[in-house]
Amino acid sequence: MLSYILILVISIVTVHCEYSFEDCSAVGFNKANLLCSSCDQLETFGLGSIKDHCKECCNQDKTEPTLQKFHKAILEVCTCKFGAYPQIQAFIKSDRPAKFPNLQIKYVRGLDPMIKLVDENGNVKETLSITKWDTDTVEEFLTEHLINDDKDYLKTNNI
Repeated sequence: MLSYILILVISIVTVHCEYSFEDCSAVGFNKANLLCSSCDQLETFGLGSIKDHCKECCNQDKTEPTLQKFHKAILEVCTCKFGAYPQIQAFIKSDRPAKFPNLQIKYVRGLDPMIKLVDENGNVKETLSITKWDTDTVEEFLTEHLINDDKDYLKTNNI
């Protein structure tokens, strides 16, 4: 009876361990480059019988972190610093800020340029220095991190 239990335990341990690089190569998989999402597609091609072996050899897909979006941004800068940061001045004086209705430009005496990201409750969640950013970087950042609440029918109507 004890020998049957020992064989059962060894079988269970063997079933739940990953294959080595050599084992995966023997069954036709490259353990270094195989993503688990590829194993999920095997049944599509009538290869469901090797899916279990594939799952033992695969690496978990790395998922991209979800980008956090904010309800409002405040760009703070001192006009006395425009000479030192001409790209920020160019952004503020251009028509680009008009693309972001939830962007507020605030002039604070003596302050280097920064962006504060604000949540739906009005709490500042992140503060970023933008002293080295150019106009395109500021615009791209705001496009990626601000929620687009543009409900203006004329702006959203594509004819």
